[in-house]
Amino acid sequence: MNILVTGSNGQLGNEIRCLSVDSGHNFIFTDVTEQEGVETVRLDITDIETVRLVAESESVDVIVNCAAYTNVDKAEDDERTADLLNHKAPENLAIVAKECGASLIHISTDYVFGGDRFTPLGENETPSPESAYGRTKLAGEKAVRATGCKSIIIRTAWLYSPYGKNFVKTMRSLTSANSTVKVVFDQVGTPTYAADLAALIMHIIDSGQLDKTGIYHFSNEGAVSWFDFAHEICRMSGNDCEIVPCLSSEFPSKVKRPHYSVLDKSKVRNELGFTPPYWSDSLEKCIERLK
Repeated sequence: MNILVTGSNGQLGNEIRCLSVDSGHNFIFTDVTEQEGVETVRLDITDIETVRLVAESESVDVIVNCAAYTNVDKAEDDERTADLLNHKAPENLAIVAKECGASLIHISTDYVFGGDRFTPLGENETPSPESAYGRTKLAGEKAVRATGCKSIIIRTAWLYSPYGKNFVKTMRSLTSANSTVKVVFDQVGTPTYAADLAALIMHIIDSGQLDKTGIYHFSNEGAVSWFDFAHEICRMSGNDCEIVPCLSSEFPSKVKRPHYSVLDKSKVRNELGFTPPYWSDSLEKCIERLK
């Protein structure tokens, strides 16, 4: 199959690129900018005519949308741009996918929920976003489904990898340079190793499950606070730093972040036959790669 990957220079896109080496499929990796040292087709997914041209010329069978506006804080001041990338662009991809008879795998977020629950969040939970980022991502989900294209929407959370900027890389740097670091302990969720999410996407494609359309939740298994996560990052990295727990109120922000956003992965396990690895096992693998 011909598989078009958008946002291929990001964390998830790069992990899919790694897995594609051993795949029998033909991948077309695209991004709005080029990445040094790798083959990338320049593609602006906010321009539907350009998307249509590339999809038709490459006879695309599957579109994997890894592109998004992910700066949660900046989205509060520039919701228009966030909406363009998180709502309008996925709609463009969905429209073109339907025209081409292709399947769309679209990545969404736990931020579509408000975080006021204290049990794992299932796919049927009513979304209640409390941030510009969450609102625009939810609008993207709705737009994709409204087109009627064959789509699989995967909500994920706390993404990290050896690529780009993320919490794991930031904590490794901070705990190596400081004797103490303060991290919030009143926000609980589950980290997601981008390599595991990429493996799920490849599993869906390779096992012929693109017809199992709908919304799925995926992160690594377990539940942890940012404080606990940081503590393990520091320990596994071999850094001598004290991680000090603190409240979210000590780090004022325009964004109301979910206090509890553990995703229920039962549907991924039961319907797609994919078991999410435990969060600390995957963290260890990532840190070994970073070392």
